[in-house]
Amino acid sequence: MNARSDRADPSLTVVVCAYTLARWDDLCAAIGSLHAQDRPPDEILLVVDHCPDLAERAAGEFTGIRIVGNRETRGLSGARNTGLAAAHGDVIAFLDDDAAADPDWTACLLAAYRDPAVLGVGGLVRARWESGRPRWFPPEFDWVVGCSYRGLPEHGSPVRNFIGANMSFRRFEVVAAGGFRTDLGRVGTRPLGCEETELCLRLAVLHPDARLRYEPAAAVTHHVPGARATWAYFRARCYGEGLSKAAVARLAGPGRGLASERRYLSSTVPQAVARALRTGGGGPRRAAALAAGVAVTTLGYGTGQLHAALARSGGGAP
Repeated sequence: MNARSDRADPSLTVVVCAYTLARWDDLCAAIGSLHAQDRPPDEILLVVDHCPDLAERAAGEFTGIRIVGNRETRGLSGARNTGLAAAHGDVIAFLDDDAAADPDWTACLLAAYRDPAVLGVGGLVRARWESGRPRWFPPEFDWVVGCSYRGLPEHGSPVRNFIGANMSFRRFEVVAAGGFRTDLGRVGTRPLGCEETELCLRLAVLHPDARLRYEPAAAVTHHVPGARATWAYFRARCYGEGLSKAAVARLAGPGRGLASERRYLSSTVPQAVARALRTGGGGPRRAAALAAGVAVTTLGYGTGQLHAALARSGGGAP
């Protein structure tokens, strides 16, 4: 890896990507949390994804940050790649525009990079439910709303991939790997993802002796609006995750691309169903949501695989 990444105290750029004025209050909280860090970032970049009104307002109201427009295809992957190209830090961290970092977030992330074998560090993403967590919503499916879920390690551990709201990498290696794929991931409110997973898998192939580390002490709080606490969003996000996982499996191979999912389905979900059925209140509804979530995600995965098979055979998508 790049010799510069062996330093005990690497420099840090934090990138926040934003695409709409509708989340202005959340964006202010995100930027404010970065200015309040115990160990301030060396650089804060706000990447505005093709929204001139947002760029204009941010330039007029924010201080102490650099604002750049997305120079690639519209969407989160293009915005992140723009941040990668514009950043100067040895380490680049990504914070969602609707997440606020704990005061020791940057310090906890950077501490892990004192090990030169660590290529990336991700942290805990706590949910802040605007309208309260629905009783039926299983903690094992908090990934639906972009948050850490029950089943992740409770202590610092190696992991396959990170949650996009709270992740960091040695910048040189990510740039050398080509950054995020712009044919994966979220564009606006479209509930797709997995661009982070694909990048992490690609980095693992390029640097087989390196580690991606999960540090729960590096925590952020993620705003979950009421519109995402609904069955309609749950269903759409599960289906989108299945489609995205099919794309990752095609790119990385089903063995590497689905290893974590197999463990999740064979251990985490059955334990969650048993736990839900033993409890009263909303327990049976949580068990039903667990079963439905698995079924809809599997349907999305199967649909994605079918579309790919038809495309390969020249039949086109149904």
